Amino acid sequence: MDTRPVLYIFVGFPGAGKTSIAKFIHQHSNAVHIWSDRERQRMFGYPTHSLKESQTLYLALNIKTEDLLKEGKSVIYDTNFNYQSDRNLMKSITDKCGADLKLIWVTTPKEVARSRALEHTHRDRNGYIITMSEKEFNHLCDHTEIPTEDEHPIKIDGTTFNEEDIRRKLKLN
Repeated sequence: MDTRPVLYIFVGFPGAGKTSIAKFIHQHSNAVHIWSDRERQRMFGYPTHSLKESQTLYLALNIKTEDLLKEGKSVIYDTNFNYQSDRNLMKSITDKCGADLKLIWVTTPKEVARSRALEHTHRDRNGYIITMSEKEFNHLCDHTEIPTEDEHPIKIDGTTFNEEDIRRKLKLN
């Protein structure tokens, strides 16, 4: 029986646990893990997070994602799809490639995510060069467009890392 490739994408506050879940999916599937933060550092060395830099990065990652899906490979696209327009673009890519989309909404409470995102340990654990500021955190949170029911989000509580819950909800081995 042929199975369709899957594109896993994420919505959640900075520090919600998206990358931890992405790494877990990678360990328990054959999906390719594309981690935008790591790719940004590879492409730009010392990233500025400017609009031009982000546009260049995401254009390259979208092409890479599409190519992998066309090859029949599942992809974990580890970045924050805060905007519905970006999620719609990923849906159009999966439709074109004959793949399935799994939108993972990491529902960690804002205060828990804030404490994680602003800690140096978060920066060090994820290999960031800089620590996120309170202003950056608030901006990202304030501009998050919550998934709609017709997007069929899979809600995962990032407060605690419940492996069985993640396996069950994402139908992983």
